[in-house]
Amino acid sequence: MKILVINGPNLNFLGIREPAIYGAATYDELVALVREEGAKLGLETVFFQSNHEGALIDRIQAAYRDGTDGILINPAGYTTTSVAILDALKAVGLPAVEVHLSDIFKREAFRHHSLIRLGCVASIVGKGIPGYFEGLAILKGRLGL
Repeated sequence: MKILVINGPNLNFLGIREPAIYGAATYDELVALVREEGAKLGLETVFFQSNHEGALIDRIQAAYRDGTDGILINPAGYTTTSVAILDALKAVGLPAVEVHLSDIFKREAFRHHSLIRLGCVASIVGKGIPGYFEGLAILKGRLGL
């Protein structure tokens, strides 16, 4: 089974951007760890990161036709604002899990409401990189593997 792992704006700056909040691991380390965990679960993981909303939407739509079975998405700064990403997730109809490295509910009030969550089967917050592992396990279970 193929899982698309989407990371939104500024996640390419992991390890640089506010390590006290997001941790010291780099984006490349995140990818390697999630890929390894996916392999342990028998999942193929494909990664996509962009700082551009339209590119994220294009990739979600491409998942509809490329054999993707589920989506693990960290929408980052688009969590609270992107009706378009929400609509793309709903349009493709693939099971999706939202994940956030930090606990958005312990941060600024504007981060507490996720539009993206409305298009997901689960949401994981504040567990760091292991939250991605949990998301993969939820998708594997949801897909009946």
